[in-house]
Order: sequence, then C-alpha cells, then structure tokens
Amino acid sequence: MSAPMRPRSAAPQGPAVLGASATPPTSRLLTVGVIGAGRVGAVLGAALAAAGHRVVAVSGSSGASRARLALLLPEVPRRPVTAVAHAAADLLLIAVPDDRLAGVVTDLAERGALHPGQIVAHTSGAHGLAVLGPAVAAGARPLALHPAMTFTGTPDDLTRLDGISYGVTAPAELRPLAARLVTDLGGVPEWVAESDRPLYHAALAHGANHLVTLVNEAADRLRDAGVSRPEKVLAPLLRAALENALRLGDDALTGPVSRGDAGTVQRHLARLAATAPESVPAYLALARRTADRAIAAGRLRPVDAQSLLGVLADSGREVAA
Repeated sequence: MSAPMRPRSAAPQGPAVLGASATPPTSRLLTVGVIGAGRVGAVLGAALAAAGHRVVAVSGSSGASRARLALLLPEVPRRPVTAVAHAAADLLLIAVPDDRLAGVVTDLAERGALHPGQIVAHTSGAHGLAVLGPAVAAGARPLALHPAMTFTGTPDDLTRLDGISYGVTAPAELRPLAARLVTDLGGVPEWVAESDRPLYHAALAHGANHLVTLVNEAADRLRDAGVSRPEKVLAPLLRAALENALRLGDDALTGPVSRGDAGTVQRHLARLAATAPESVPAYLALARRTADRAIAAGRLRPVDAQSLLGVLADSGREVAA
C-alpha cells in the first residue's frame, strides 16, 4: 500500500462559511464534503485531506464504496447526500457518473441543501458549468474540475496525482481558488471553455478508454496466434509506441499502413475475417485513419497509398455487405 500524501502547510483564515458576496478563499483551509465515493471521489477526497483541508462528510452506500472509504477516508463519517451538502461549509465535491450529475444537483437544490457562497464542484469531464445551474440559482458558486487520469480507487492512486492535468472550467472570480485547489492536489490546471467540454472529454476518452480496448484486442489476437503471454510481447512495443507518439507525433508512425504495404494489410484482413471477424471493422477504421494521417504528415506519398486505400475500400464494402 502506498504511503499517504503529506499535508501541505496552510493556516486557517477567515470565517468557516462564505457569504454570498465574499471573495472565494485562496489561502485558507476549506471544509469539504464529497458526494460519491466512487474511484474518483474517494481518491480526491483523500488527496484534499492530505493537503490539509477538512473533509467532514462523504456519501456512498455500496459495498465497494464502503471498502474504498475504509482505505482512503477511514475517519470521515459516511452520511446521506443531503447531509453531506449541508456539512460542506466551503466546498461540495460531486463525483458521480456523468448521466447522474444533473439529477443530483437538481435534487440538492430542490431540497434546500445548498447555501449561498458555497462552492459546488463536479469532477465530470463531459460537463461544464451549465449542469450546475440549479446550484447557482441557490446562490452557490460553480466549478468543473476534472482530473485527466484513470483511477483504481485505491491508495496507489494518490501517488499518480502528482503532475497530472485537470480540465477546469470556472467563472473568472473562481479561477484563483480553482488554481489553488489543483495545486493542492499536486496537479496543473488546463482551462477549458464551457463550449469545449464535450470535445475535451471526447479526446480523453478516445485516447485512454479506446486504448484499453485496442490493447486487449491485440492481446486476444496474439492468443489466437498461439502466444501464451501476449502482455510480455506487447509491453515493450506499446510503451515505445506511446512514448514515441507523445514525443514525435505522426513522425512516430511505423508499420505496413505507413509504408503503403497493401499486400500485407490485405493478408491481415483476410486472416482477421476468418479468425475474429468482430475485429475487422475496428482494424479498417484505424488503418484508414492511419493512412490519412501518414499522407498528411508526408510519410506516405499519395501515389504509394493508392493500392492500400483500394484494399481498405474493398474490405469496407465487404463488411458493409
């Protein structure tokens, strides 16, 4: 088990509760409540506590949530959602699934659980400030604070927070506080416009979530080919490919598509169709996009790409049929 994060020094200043016209606190410790003890909420709650903030209540009723809280916030009382909101004098952190967020915020506002001056933040990458409209109508201050990281919901996650980015959308007056919170969590703020939240989140999901699917697809096909430990084969290759892609961009492209090797790609597709036809559409889509990027980057001449693009088009028509 990883050692907990060390609290950052800070001295409490000012009143415990913000007035509706008060300047958001940027130097004192905050009284925090966390709604949602999923992987993200439990970890960020523990990180805020480690930074010295006072996490006073958390919600979470499932067995998995209770187990996470026992590991990450063992001394914080577990309370109903409305009680957590009432207890969060300064900051209410809502870490629930994207599709539940609007309902949770609306319910809290309708129950009178929010108060003027309270900062209501959510951790959704897909949403910005609009989803917090009912909280704003109740006098609260809105903040979208999304960690660009994958979580397991264990203490090991705390060691991965240092240096990560947070997609932050905030009113101008809350930006200093948002930046301070991200710093307390060991991260770096990336300011995302309200209208760009869906694109920001699509990019992260496309890169991270689809990467997991792609890696597991590759591992399955290696097993089909008789490789008993595909992870051993893939680990050094994929690590190098990722590092090169992040460092070199499209100049990191290698392989048969970037070379225009139509015959090799055709054999790939034929064998995939016979062995794992469910993998063919994804292979085709990624091969076509790889070819487009290779051409645009000047790594594949259009004249050399003609045979390859023909193979991809023919196979695509076969799949559609």
